[in-house]
Amino acid sequence: MNERFAFDLAAAGAEGASVAGADEAGRGCLAGPLAAAAVCFDYAALDEAGREALSGLDDSKRLTRLRREALYPEIVRLARQVVVVLFSPATIDRDGLHRCNLRGLARALERIDPAPDVSLVDGFRLPDCARGHRAVVGGDRLSAAIAAASIVAKVTRDRVMHGLHESYPAYGFDSHVGYATAAHQAAICEHGVCELHRLSFASAAYQQLGLGLGASSER
Repeated sequence: MNERFAFDLAAAGAEGASVAGADEAGRGCLAGPLAAAAVCFDYAALDEAGREALSGLDDSKRLTRLRREALYPEIVRLARQVVVVLFSPATIDRDGLHRCNLRGLARALERIDPAPDVSLVDGFRLPDCARGHRAVVGGDRLSAAIAAASIVAKVTRDRVMHGLHESYPAYGFDSHVGYATAAHQAAICEHGVCELHRLSFASAAYQQLGLGLGASSER
């Protein structure tokens, strides 16, 4: 059995359990939304063919874009339920990145219905989550459900940014998807910021523009 599936079943303590995993994408970006996702697998219904189709599950950061895109439809097809929650840059600036992250992960897990036998979260305890859960450090490399959530959050967010590129072509969102690359910061210096930028974050480009809003202490 794939070691990530085995981790989930060990966490649930039952061979045919349902296991939900939650993870996020986009915490370190200067622009665009924060995406939190939850994926629930029903291991009683996931046969060997399904497990084989998902055998490449891993932390989304360790996978190529093409591999993530190939796994995404398999996750959607084989999961019992997939939930995605997005927070806008304006909400992140208003409420703080870390609060939005915890809130998004909690909301995603709470929307899994019916409740899974166990819920796993990559790295964070969620103090306001109504669903019982376990925080797993490095969970996107250990748990199939968390890895799947990592991929869903990343692919969803990247697709949003690629779509937004058409409205904001000067920034190159189709290549860096909002991360603080040299090209992105050069575009900010040349064109200023747009409504997709998180102004509560620290950026040399923001400082050059005299925005001076400082770094988010919750980044």
